[in-house]
Amino acid sequence: MGKFCLKIRCVLLALDWAVICAYLLGLLALSFYLSRNQNSAADYFLGGRRMSPSALAASTIATQCSTNSLLGAPAFVGFVTGGGMIWLQYELAVPLAMLALLWLMLPARRYGITSVYEILEIRLGRHTRLTAAACFLLFRGVATGVTIYGSALVISLILELDMFAAVLLIMTGTLVYDYLAGMSAVVISDVIQLILLIGAVVFSLLFIGDQIDWQFLAVERKQTLINDWGFTGQDYGFWPMLIGGIFLYAAYYGCDQSQAQRILATRSETDTAKVLLWNGIFRFPIVLMYCFLGLGLAVLATQDPLIVGALPETSSGEKNLNLVFPVFVLRYFEPGFIGLIMVGLIAASMSSIDSALNSLSAVTVEDFIRPHFAPDSDPKKLLLTGRLCTLLWGLFAVIFAFQVEHIAPTVLETVNKVGSMVNGPLLALICSAVFLRGLTQPLALLAFGLGLTTNLLVAFYLPAVSWLWWNVVGFVTTSFIAAVARKSPHPSAEAAGSIDLSPPPRRFPPLLLTAFFAILGVCLALQAA
Repeated sequence: MGKFCLKIRCVLLALDWAVICAYLLGLLALSFYLSRNQNSAADYFLGGRRMSPSALAASTIATQCSTNSLLGAPAFVGFVTGGGMIWLQYELAVPLAMLALLWLMLPARRYGITSVYEILEIRLGRHTRLTAAACFLLFRGVATGVTIYGSALVISLILELDMFAAVLLIMTGTLVYDYLAGMSAVVISDVIQLILLIGAVVFSLLFIGDQIDWQFLAVERKQTLINDWGFTGQDYGFWPMLIGGIFLYAAYYGCDQSQAQRILATRSETDTAKVLLWNGIFRFPIVLMYCFLGLGLAVLATQDPLIVGALPETSSGEKNLNLVFPVFVLRYFEPGFIGLIMVGLIAASMSSIDSALNSLSAVTVEDFIRPHFAPDSDPKKLLLTGRLCTLLWGLFAVIFAFQVEHIAPTVLETVNKVGSMVNGPLLALICSAVFLRGLTQPLALLAFGLGLTTNLLVAFYLPAVSWLWWNVVGFVTTSFIAAVARKSPHPSAEAAGSIDLSPPPRRFPPLLLTAFFAILGVCLALQAA
């Protein structure tokens, strides 16, 4: 009888593996097909600027709504002490950040750049560009390793693999299609992955809805807005999440190459505005589904305590709440369906990793390597260099992923906070380069350094201040110093360095403001329900 049950288990597991392998083979076939059109670094990093705004917007959203969000949001909303629907406060800032980026990214795009940091050399000098690019490489490279580690943990749990095999499963497919077709493969695969991810979440919501009674939902988890300024130890009050979130998301979408690269890859300025608009509108419904998934799982866990009981423990001996969704999948779904859900999780992992690797390669090539190539060099040499850099960054991220478990958990928890310490000054540096006249490179670097220093002082001496305010403090400090210290440019020099700062198409700002008030209305309605 035991041998028979073991055979049945092997057959069922093989069915899940068949679904996963079919998906991965399909992605590899797609990458081989797309690689035929790769002839230059511009093709590899920007898709030849031939991609539609809807595909680029979907790719950006897919990267944002990745495995970390799919696992973290339901855990926070449904299970973490002090959590709940206040997660939605994050989303209030997104449309307003996209509105601000309309005035930043359109002028930046007019330079025809591949790396967003290139504008710093054009406007200020090479050292400023390299400083910003180095900050990106450091933080994004480390964050990619953490993403690989977290994704591999989930896959190893569901597919009963060891850590090495789980990392190999994720990274082999990701590196091959990223190496071959670059941004084109990243965007198209992201669109497919977003569809699969949304399908998995919708299917899970419908399934949970048939299993539970929503009346058992804890009232405190329905609260969406907390009227707090974040100066007394409350990190997630309404005002820091709104105001600080605007600067955080503006910096992330506009100054982080992994996001800005999609915006720079558009065919026209109107398409650039569309990518920003659609991110400001369509990201919220997906996050809202994640939150409802967390609420549903919380109610289901009260009916079935084994869901929480089956969670693996962290190194501190506590239940790993981030794995509540995978454990639910294992307990309630049939073989084959588990494979489909796993494809959604693997797709979400790949969506974050492929974008990061391609952008890391882009910054390495465009900001550090291209200046050493002769202007008449064969474009395919730079293409090959870009592909090799993708492999090297993939290797770095994998090596770091295996070191994550040996790093103190407090270090991992501060990754986002460290990013917020840099976000504001970096956003101010790029804004100053675009909009200020008479700013020299030494003064710009001084302002950037003082912005970082101010954030460090706030972090150490004002610990009760929400870390979301660091994005604002760093931006304001850097911008103020740059504006005060700049010299009045000579009229001829000002004309030579002018940039077209014409406003975005009129219809886009009202639509983004409408999206903001719509999200606020949904939050108020949920809180009143």
